[in-house]
Amino acid sequence: MSSEGYGQISGPSSNAGQKKKKKKLAIIGGSAAILLCMVVGAVIGVSRYNSSKGGSSDSSGFTTTSKAIKSICQPTDYKEICESSLTKAAGNASDPKVLVEAAFNVTISYIRDAFDHSSVLQATAKDPRTSDALDDCKKLLDYAIDELRNSFTKFGQLDMNHVDDVIDDLKIWLSAAVTYQETCLDGFENITGDAAESMREALNSSQALTSNALAIIDEISSVLSTVRVPFLKRRFLSHEEEGSGEYPSWVANGKRRLLALAADQIKPNIIVAQDGSGNYKTIKEALGAIPKNSNSIFVIYIKEGVYKEQVWLDKSMMNVMMIGDGPTKTRITGNLNYIDGTTTFKTATFAVVGDGFIAKNLGFENSAGAEKHQAVALRVQSDRSIFYNCQMDGFQDTLYSHTKRQFYRDCTITGTIDFIFGDAASIFQNCIIRVRKPLANQQCIVTASGRKDRREATAIILHNCTIGADPDYLPLRARNPSYLGRPWKPYSRTLVVQSQIDDFIHPQGWLPWLGDFGLNTCFYAEVDNRGPGAAIAKRVAWKGYKKIDYSHAQKFTVEQFIQGNSWLKPTGVPYIPGLLPETEAGRVH
Repeated sequence: MSSEGYGQISGPSSNAGQKKKKKKLAIIGGSAAILLCMVVGAVIGVSRYNSSKGGSSDSSGFTTTSKAIKSICQPTDYKEICESSLTKAAGNASDPKVLVEAAFNVTISYIRDAFDHSSVLQATAKDPRTSDALDDCKKLLDYAIDELRNSFTKFGQLDMNHVDDVIDDLKIWLSAAVTYQETCLDGFENITGDAAESMREALNSSQALTSNALAIIDEISSVLSTVRVPFLKRRFLSHEEEGSGEYPSWVANGKRRLLALAADQIKPNIIVAQDGSGNYKTIKEALGAIPKNSNSIFVIYIKEGVYKEQVWLDKSMMNVMMIGDGPTKTRITGNLNYIDGTTTFKTATFAVVGDGFIAKNLGFENSAGAEKHQAVALRVQSDRSIFYNCQMDGFQDTLYSHTKRQFYRDCTITGTIDFIFGDAASIFQNCIIRVRKPLANQQCIVTASGRKDRREATAIILHNCTIGADPDYLPLRARNPSYLGRPWKPYSRTLVVQSQIDDFIHPQGWLPWLGDFGLNTCFYAEVDNRGPGAAIAKRVAWKGYKKIDYSHAQKFTVEQFIQGNSWLKPTGVPYIPGLLPETEAGRVH
């Protein structure tokens, strides 16, 4: 904890305390360096062992720097560009910490080059769809650069007491950087012309380097978990810490226990009311009052009403909490869609980028209809975001769970095709997932995970949810079957855990995307589910469909997968940290 929050204390005891603290900090700093050297040393050992098994020997002609670079790049999938880019950027450096930081900086420079390239292409684009896709790329690559910069800063904070927290953050942020670049390219789907291929070429190196950065951090994590250094520990928020007033630094001032209060007990900073009884009549007007990059919670109460507006909270709007009068009473609605010329990314009725966002008692809707295809009601990029007692209504692509850590509790999500999609580390707990009536020629798919890289710390996880259907869909289930998910990207990962699955889900459970794409590399699992649609005897026989046990599923819980004990508990939102007691059905499965 920083000392900046304390008043000045005078006297000999204070000086002694400061000296002791400085000594402690010096020990921690030195230990962090030792820790990193130890990790890289383990990687070097693996690299040399693998080389010796292959019959090759370590050349004595390698310089210290080149040996260190080869060791850092050893776990990556794109070794050639890893080694060549670090050789240019690192000079004579051989310090592992300097080399890892150099890897971040090199990646940033390549993404910046791609950003500049998108600006040049946009200036010459004549087709509106191409221009819009390039505009999306500029935003997305800017987000990717931010994630790499944040990772660079966070890596510099690596110390013994918080190593797990640092590694968890790095994995999430680097996963987001991977996703943003892929989303840029997704925007060119069905667009003719040279811009798509030109951007793909421009992003080729930066995508490889971002994957490499994630691989390096993943290797550090793996080595630490293997070595099991005794002085490393994860600082979960214990009852003792909570009682003493010590909260993690990301828990905004004033956010603590807010979700445990009734709406009328929370004092908002501003009120939005269509009848003029508040500070603003529209939500978009109210956004101007949000302080930029604030560490304090800013509460906006939105009174009952249907707000027909597109609302986007940018990355500077951090730690914002929006409260409505109920998910069917306070509704934010729009109808932008792909068919009428808007990119999927921009169709979102409500989008939030700033970290630490909380929504309670709100409804989000895209009313474009099934015939308009992609039409997003809610897009979320906010790290450690919470949606409590909310409703998301749409058809295709209702909820774009885009990036970073997200938690949904007691929510209702409706749609037809891929209506929960994206590449976040998202957990839906105690939610109602409801399939709607599609077009005559459409099948219904609940999820579409966008996990592109095998090391991304992301997944769509449905825990203790109810997967059902609207009554007007049920007569159509033979003609328009429904599935739990399909692999949008190669390493798509989705788990359905301890949930109620009704009988309209097709016995195969999962649907291919196109041919055999992703069927061997995806990760789909069902654990301890119930209901007539939960039988797995006729499920797909893909290599990517996994039969995991109860203990394996524990890795995909709130406390482990999204580190929820540290950031959910202080807010007062109800949540199940682990799994529910295993049922008889689970023991059979």
